[in-house]
Amino acid sequence: MSDLKVLIVCLGNICRSPMGEAVLRDVANKRGISDITVDSCGTAGYHVGELPDDRTVSTCRKHQIPIEHSARQIQTSDFTEFTHILAADESNLRNLERIRPKNATAELCLWGSFLDHKPIADPYYGGMNGFEQVYQQCVALSNAFLDKIGR
Repeated sequence: MSDLKVLIVCLGNICRSPMGEAVLRDVANKRGISDITVDSCGTAGYHVGELPDDRTVSTCRKHQIPIEHSARQIQTSDFTEFTHILAADESNLRNLERIRPKNATAELCLWGSFLDHKPIADPYYGGMNGFEQVYQQCVALSNAFLDKIGR
């Protein structure tokens, strides 16, 4: 099998997508999958260069998930460098479809399409409970994604 290169995408790349990146990488490692690269980015450039939200980091640490990321915005080259681009919600999926170049090779879809077709709600304006829900969703979606692609 060829190497998997997965990009998780949300709006600002400080809450959902860096958590998704960390969780997918951890789930893959625990399954013994070594031929995977996982990254994340945002469709907007609001937080470029920033570390993940403190609540994202603390939720990951609570579950012993290593997380290290610096926020970045999607680049045209991402559409050919990655095999899969997984959007956190429909709004970001639409933004990605709008900017997808003609030579794109990555499979682009809603991450939830691998399980229940539900979006990952943005926890930014809420409390810690929302971040815990994002974590649980990322674990379920990571396993569903890896199952569906035969890993």
